[in-house]
Amino acid sequence: MENKKNYDCSRGCDVERTQQGDLNVNYNTGCCKLNAFNWMEGIPSENFKDLFEVRFKNTHKGIYRNESGQLIKKGDLVVVEAATGHDLGIVTLDGPIVMRQLAHKHIDPATYEFRKIFRKAKILDLEKWQEAIAREHDTMIRSRQIAARLGLEMKIGDVEFQGDGTKAIFYYIADKRVDFRQLIKDFAEEFHIRIEMRQIGARQEAGLIGGIGVCGMPLCCSRYMSDFQSITTQAARCQDLSLNPQKLAGQCSKLKCCINYEASVYVDAQKGLPTVREPLETKEGQAYLMKTDILRGIMYFSYDPKSMAKLFPLSAQQVNEILNANRRGVKPDSLMEEDVEEKETSFISAVGDESISRFDEKKKRKHHKRSSKRGGNKGEKKNESN
Repeated sequence: MENKKNYDCSRGCDVERTQQGDLNVNYNTGCCKLNAFNWMEGIPSENFKDLFEVRFKNTHKGIYRNESGQLIKKGDLVVVEAATGHDLGIVTLDGPIVMRQLAHKHIDPATYEFRKIFRKAKILDLEKWQEAIAREHDTMIRSRQIAARLGLEMKIGDVEFQGDGTKAIFYYIADKRVDFRQLIKDFAEEFHIRIEMRQIGARQEAGLIGGIGVCGMPLCCSRYMSDFQSITTQAARCQDLSLNPQKLAGQCSKLKCCINYEASVYVDAQKGLPTVREPLETKEGQAYLMKTDILRGIMYFSYDPKSMAKLFPLSAQQVNEILNANRRGVKPDSLMEEDVEEKETSFISAVGDESISRFDEKKKRKHHKRSSKRGGNKGEKKNESN
């Protein structure tokens, strides 16, 4: 009989049952949501030697104080204090970096009452923990059925059992206020546990589930974000992004959090660009603004408002000069004189500093050689005939 190892991504651990029936649980950082890199690892600190970050399910984490007298380090499974009973989690951070996490969560260690770490988890604790985890999926399905039967406008996204199996947290999403007094009674009668209802938003639900974004990286809400700011379409407009809902929406069906990352940079860059409300007047005709490279400060104009085949790039200073000249009734001869010479983008291969068009150049050279040989042969034939 081979050992069967299961990877619990929601808690970041490997669960293995040996041939003798023993249960082994090991910490695995492969899917540790809201994981923080400990760049202060190995630095001793007497002030924070008893403070540890403990992770539970998905993005549920907390800071606890070790009062067990045992030597605890990162990766240990520990039994911690809960509101009722006890819980079981994995130590994910220790040392001075915990102070940075407290500052991020606006916690003052001098006045905050930290919950306690009782001891390292024993075999009996792990067995109860795994039994409680095994009930989570079926409990979530059944709870959704009960909520639908009561006609409540809510969605239960996840269920997290406490380590001792006596309590469960039901994470739900609702646009309006929900009266779930009857729901809690039905849950208590159905599951025979203590119930805690915790409301979350759509972005928080995406963080609980996790996934890969269009950028190829794990979702920001599950990787490091814990504070969610409001995002509007104005942030997309100032960056000249396509207002396509399918491109702007994330996996939570809300606007992507990354839209706000560079919005302030684009707003500052737009302050140096002139406002063009009417086409520029030149002797060749009217030049219409077609697009703007905000970060580079270049504005592209065309004489044909319906075609982008031939564009004339102008800097912000050149556009200001033309606008001032138009206000005085002066028209420049052509935008060709104000044309900005753009450098062709050069590509560097992994082999060396060669252009990606080198293959086309070789073909052209071979073509010229062939034509020259053909021309030479024709000349020889003419000379022979003469």
